[in-house]
Amino acid sequence: MINRVLDHLEEWIISLLMGAATLLIFVAVVHRYLAGFPIPGVQDALLRIDLGWAQELCIFMFVWMAKFGAAYGVRTGIHVGVDVLIKALRPALRNKFVVFGLLAGALFTATVGTFGARFVWALSHTDQTSADLELPKWIVYLCVPLGSYLMCYRFLQVTVHFLRTGELPVHDHSHVEGVTVDEDVPPDEAGDKRRAASAEGAA
Repeated sequence: MINRVLDHLEEWIISLLMGAATLLIFVAVVHRYLAGFPIPGVQDALLRIDLGWAQELCIFMFVWMAKFGAAYGVRTGIHVGVDVLIKALRPALRNKFVVFGLLAGALFTATVGTFGARFVWALSHTDQTSADLELPKWIVYLCVPLGSYLMCYRFLQVTVHFLRTGELPVHDHSHVEGVTVDEDVPPDEAGDKRRAASAEGAA
């Protein structure tokens, strides 16, 4: 139950931040572009709208998105790893190295989270704010302990799953959401059918 809630919360935070940052950047660029045209009334109205804070907010949102995205990557196996030597080892020895790597990742992220929490706690007792939004700096840096501790939890979660099943999360980079492939048809034949259908549609 807790894992399911964390999974959905993680995905919603990443999606919301990514969508909001993209929309904000688009609005800021359009605003800056249109404000350069000497259109009576419109230019003055646009110049009165201050979006100077948009860039700073986008940076903050992308940093938060990266921290939570890193934890999501551990859970789903998206992170790139070089495992040529590991796969060449005997299964028993390979499993030990995999567990060691996962626990090392958990230890590292727990350390980063702890130092980040101490830094945020110290920063919360100061009056430091961001340049444009004037947000308290401790709120901005809060993503470091939150994201790092979540990533640590994901490492431990994957470790437990690996010890029970011997499997690691694997992300299929060729899979596209919403696209289904007929499993009974070989890949080459399926590709030929798609190309033929596209050619017929173009004709």
